[in-house]
Amino acid sequence: MTEDKRKVHLLKLFSTMSGKTKIVEPMKNIHGTLRDSDAIEREVALVMREITEQGIFKTSLRPIQLAKLVTSFYAEKNDTEIARELGDEKLSKTVARARVRLKLFRELDFKMPFDKEKMEELIDSGKTMKEVSEELGVSPSTLREYRHVIEEQEDPTIDPYIDRIRDVMEDRDLSEQMTRSATADSLGDSIDITEAELIDVT
Repeated sequence: MTEDKRKVHLLKLFSTMSGKTKIVEPMKNIHGTLRDSDAIEREVALVMREITEQGIFKTSLRPIQLAKLVTSFYAEKNDTEIARELGDEKLSKTVARARVRLKLFRELDFKMPFDKEKMEELIDSGKTMKEVSEELGVSPSTLREYRHVIEEQEDPTIDPYIDRIRDVMEDRDLSEQMTRSATADSLGDSIDITEAELIDVT
């Protein structure tokens, strides 16, 4: 008897003797109560719509795209990968600015090639951005990017919305953990039953 035929035969024996025909049946009790990724993105998109309608920040990205940005960030995608998921790799800079505005910081956002305190002192002294960038030895665009990160980090305006988004994402993490646990438990129970029945057969 071939291995495949043997597996089919054992499955038939298992079904006949145990009365169980669906080894993942317990998952039915969980599926539907936990939100899937699409539902998560829709919920985040509703928060994003509020943010954009309130005029808290301007972006060319639509609420559903901002929601995709958030879920992709939590999936550890970089800005270029997120832009590709949005359909256009050229959106990477737009993604980066929106991400920072949403306080979804990366470690690299704070690796400044100059002293932060010195930058702030120079700006407070009344020097122009061009003068400050020259003194710090960076381009004006680089200076603006890091200054944007600092400003958004310190701006509390969007914090209530950010807290709501984090709550949704934490619920997603919990759902995924519960789903993985339920799947493992169901599979484990099925394996235990099958092994027990097969021992009786042999």
